[in-house]
Amino acid sequence: MSTYLITGGAGFIGTNLSERLVEEGHSVVAVDDLSSGVNPARLPKEVVFHKLDICDTAELTKIMSGVDVVVHLAALPRVQFSIEHPFETQHVNVDGTLSVLESARIAGVKRIVYAASSSMYGDQTTMPLVETMPAQPKSPYGLHKYVGELMMKVWNEIHGIETVSLRFFNVYGPHFDPNGAYALVIGKFLKQRSEGQPMTITGDGEQTRDFTHVRDTIDAVIRASQDENVGKGEVFNVGAGNNTSINKIAEIIGGPVEYVPARLEPKHTQADSTKIREALGWEPTVSLEDGINELKVQFGLV
Repeated sequence: MSTYLITGGAGFIGTNLSERLVEEGHSVVAVDDLSSGVNPARLPKEVVFHKLDICDTAELTKIMSGVDVVVHLAALPRVQFSIEHPFETQHVNVDGTLSVLESARIAGVKRIVYAASSSMYGDQTTMPLVETMPAQPKSPYGLHKYVGELMMKVWNEIHGIETVSLRFFNVYGPHFDPNGAYALVIGKFLKQRSEGQPMTITGDGEQTRDFTHVRDTIDAVIRASQDENVGKGEVFNVGAGNNTSINKIAEIIGGPVEYVPARLEPKHTQADSTKIREALGWEPTVSLEDGINELKVQFGLV
């Protein structure tokens, strides 16, 4: 069994990951500054929680003593927020990643699994998206996440710390914040429907996303943290491989819709997950319909 430290550990993905790791018998330390309003009380009682800004390198290094694997999830993730607040988001997303890397190096951590993002692809001319495509971020957030990948690769090369970067695609599922950044569309729609409001769709609703259930996402994280054949700065897509329109999401949830002006965002995303399937044996298991229906129960819509 290993000791894991999760940055952003009280958040949506961190909570799900903590539950799974505890179930498997691992020791878990969670670090979060709670700036997103999350409640660490929902973490399993076995988790050791520290309220801390990841940019506090000295304290983070102390907490990482004896840790085997760091899963770096902490970020200020909203695309639109990063456009409006480029300095604040770069400090957390880039400087914070540097702090995590240096803390892990000094503390002697074996491996870091980094939550990269499909936003680094921007608009591409062909689908699905493959890891070899050039980065074309359309927002500071997408740029920050791509820089983080490069940092992971460089720290592996110059310091020997094992790193793996996972490009997440629109993660959704239990514990998500309907007001938060991950699965914003699904969460927003469910909240609107539970309050008797129409679902607001930006643009024509034909933009597509590759919605990937959090249970599948954390399975990829755990595989990347444990497989001895990776750790040299590799980058993997973690996406279900579906191309689902926002209109279709509204249809699955059911109810009235209202269209609002479009915003700056990539038109389509869809993951090619061949690389991670072959390297780590990862396969998505939760269908979009099943995942949304599970959340509809949570929101009292069934």
